[in-house]
Amino acid sequence: MKPTSFEYSAPSHFDEVIEMLGRHGEDVKLLAGGQSLIPMLNMRLSRPRVIIDLGELPDHEFITQENGMIRVGFRVTQQALYEWPGLADSLPLIKQAIPFVGHRQTRNRGTVVGSIAHADPSAELPLCMAALNGEAILSSKTGERTVCAKELQLGLLETQCRSDEIIRELRFPEIEPGARVSFLEEAPRHGDFAVVSVAAIAYSSGLTLAFGGISDKPVVCTWGKLALLEMRDKLQAFAADFVPYSDQHASKEYRCHLMYNLGFRAIQEVS
Repeated sequence: MKPTSFEYSAPSHFDEVIEMLGRHGEDVKLLAGGQSLIPMLNMRLSRPRVIIDLGELPDHEFITQENGMIRVGFRVTQQALYEWPGLADSLPLIKQAIPFVGHRQTRNRGTVVGSIAHADPSAELPLCMAALNGEAILSSKTGERTVCAKELQLGLLETQCRSDEIIRELRFPEIEPGARVSFLEEAPRHGDFAVVSVAAIAYSSGLTLAFGGISDKPVVCTWGKLALLEMRDKLQAFAADFVPYSDQHASKEYRCHLMYNLGFRAIQEVS
């Protein structure tokens, strides 16, 4: 299939994007890497009247460190972030996670912000965003606002971003010195969306454990400093009580099984 007809625009200034979003609202889709949008257009799951191509805005291809945060502009591709020299030291969780995101060919086009904005509950970068409690800077004609990760993703393919807003940049807190991280997932094939994924971060004060692929958005647990067996018991109780969804890829029972097994492996890796 092919997309329905639409008006195409490639503005050269950010203010033009903001103006068009304010004017067209719900009828607009933003095109960055296109790895999610183009298939949805071709299958006619999305039928916008206007496509705004962000490819002519290179001034938003920045990755910077500022006040303990890593700032990532909306034109930064997943591969560019992976190859950024400071990633392993500042954001080791994302360094571990990006190789699971599609394939190198798609990562060369797909953007970091685009993945967050798409808000697929099985995607790796929204899970990392939730685990790290990052922030999104949302811009519109009325100004900018900052939305933390736990409030940004509302559900399946749904975020706080209004139709007149664009996620201008993401901000991730730099890892605490001495913290340890682990990222694991189970998928049908490498590059496929995960059936279940888990991100673990061991801080001096305790553990953050986040799961993807089990609900309509990432699920984050935070526990104080505990012995390994105590964390195992907490994980076992959580996996037993949580009811993940079932689909054609896995039953809820299998997802519960993966939650415990992947979760405990991740805990062991950071302990």
